[in-house]
Amino acid sequence: MTNRLGLFKNSWFLGVAILILQGCGSTKTLVSADKATVIAKIDLINVVEDKVNVVLDPGAFARDTVSFFIPKTVPGTYSDDNYGKYIEQFKALDYKGGELKVEKLDDNTWRIVNAKDLDKIDYWVNDTYDTEMEIEEQVFSPAGTNILQGKNYMLNLHGFVGYFEGMEEIPYSLEITAPDGLEPVTSLVKGIQDINAPETDVFVAQRYFEVIDNPIMYSKPSTETFQVSDIKVTLSVYSPNGHFTAASLKEGMEKMMRGQKAFLGDINSTKHYTIILYLSNMDDNDATGFGALEHHTSTVVVMPEQISKERLEEAIFDTVAHEFFHIVTPLTIHSREIQFFDFNDPKMSMHLWMYEGTTEYFANLFQIQQGIITEEDFYKRLMEKVERSTTYDDGMSFTVMSANILEEPYKENYANVYEKGALINMALDIRLRELSGGAKGVLWLMKELSKKYGDSKPFEDDGLIAEIVALTYPEIREFFETHVIGDTPINYDRYWQKVGLVTTKQEQSTGYFFDGEIPYIDVDPSNDNAIFVREGIQLNSFFNSLGAKGGDIIKSVDGKMTNLVNIRLLIGQSINWDADKEIVMVVQRGNEEITLTGKVGIPTLEVVQLVPEEGATEHQIKLREAWLKG
Repeated sequence: MTNRLGLFKNSWFLGVAILILQGCGSTKTLVSADKATVIAKIDLINVVEDKVNVVLDPGAFARDTVSFFIPKTVPGTYSDDNYGKYIEQFKALDYKGGELKVEKLDDNTWRIVNAKDLDKIDYWVNDTYDTEMEIEEQVFSPAGTNILQGKNYMLNLHGFVGYFEGMEEIPYSLEITAPDGLEPVTSLVKGIQDINAPETDVFVAQRYFEVIDNPIMYSKPSTETFQVSDIKVTLSVYSPNGHFTAASLKEGMEKMMRGQKAFLGDINSTKHYTIILYLSNMDDNDATGFGALEHHTSTVVVMPEQISKERLEEAIFDTVAHEFFHIVTPLTIHSREIQFFDFNDPKMSMHLWMYEGTTEYFANLFQIQQGIITEEDFYKRLMEKVERSTTYDDGMSFTVMSANILEEPYKENYANVYEKGALINMALDIRLRELSGGAKGVLWLMKELSKKYGDSKPFEDDGLIAEIVALTYPEIREFFETHVIGDTPINYDRYWQKVGLVTTKQEQSTGYFFDGEIPYIDVDPSNDNAIFVREGIQLNSFFNSLGAKGGDIIKSVDGKMTNLVNIRLLIGQSINWDADKEIVMVVQRGNEEITLTGKVGIPTLEVVQLVPEEGATEHQIKLREAWLKG
């Protein structure tokens, strides 16, 4: 996920409070808030009931009232997460330490009365990881926060530091006091540290977006640094039980990112990139949402600690590959909606086909172009995306969905940006290669757009497609109007035929409950650890012959109630099942309890494979080579 924006490059300045003594009394004359640096102090030492204290000093206000906000949503999450719900004991204090009147307008907004007397605000922050098992609309872990006293602090700063009305472009100075032995990892620029406060780290940001665009993780150091061309990459790993270290993952990560940089060539929007990897214990008070959230110069990745090194590397390499390619879009190429993101009343761009689709496509395409995976592997990935995309509304306009992604029915189709979004780019890539005789593709297009735009120069949302057509060919307008703006599904066979590929069906063996390492069942921690049949995937012959459907909750098998212990035993026993074994499975489907019976059979899965056509022409083969090898 996944995300995101441009920064102003003008130099920041520090507002200085001037203390003037007059007679035997004293008064403060402060730089006005619209010129001062907002000083945010975060105390990670004196944790109380798993909460940390935050104090913000904005300078002096000339207004009678001012509103303070904690973000409702942040770029790249495409969801309303209401981070203000985790703020407690909010106080606005005057220069004498007295409390000013505060009106809480909603989860994320506090209106401060008599703001001319405001000295600072003071509040406590609870973390999100503790609540993921308890609430239905939990915060996606890579965008969440963790407070594990003395061990780990995941500071996605939108959960800790807010902004004052009209002051989003004001510089920030973060002063973070942390326990001995814990070190911060971030892409934020360090400020001047007070030699009298060695336990306090100082970081500076040019504007509020730069604050929330640069997460910080405090933990015992497990950090490696390596150079990828002219980009310095820092990898930091938190592994609670010490199963993994940054050193153990460095070699594979470095190889993968070298391939990405070779693929991108001269596209370069950062000199420093930070990868923060948090490995979860998977207990009741830890992260359960696995994936990543990208930023301009960093990404936060959350994965379970209990998996094998091979599976972890596969997962984080694919994930980081996706997140790193976001330096192209939307971090370099983006619309005004992204550049000037409204954290509490967001206006969404219509170009998720590019922000997420192009990024996901590149995350797969570079691996075939750099020889990391085989052609067969690449074709398999494309077919998996075709299969998964069918579980969403294929007749939904991608631009309409994108602009309305925070609302239903568009919100429930969001994950299709990683499936059909990537396939849109695949088809566009092949079409561009066809029209240019193999010379131009989507990567070329992104390079051309990045020459005109940059991290501080946005495009107009409704003008991008016309600009792409002007850069390329008139025929590309038809492609966008039909399949991206329009609601006509893509005939993928038509595009594969252009490069001499065809599809063929084949039965392949699976396990009863797993296809290799891919499970057909899962556990719902929010519903008493109920075991359910997974939705959105193709089920094997075992589940299909019984009549099971995605979303069914498995209540019992052969009279034994299902729970975490019993289902593990059942999976182990299934290895020795005879094909003629009769089985009785009771499932709950909605409000109805249904009994499914039948023979277990020999489980198989019908797969559609993409393979080279035997009679492909020389022209088709050359076009395929241009597409796959660049």
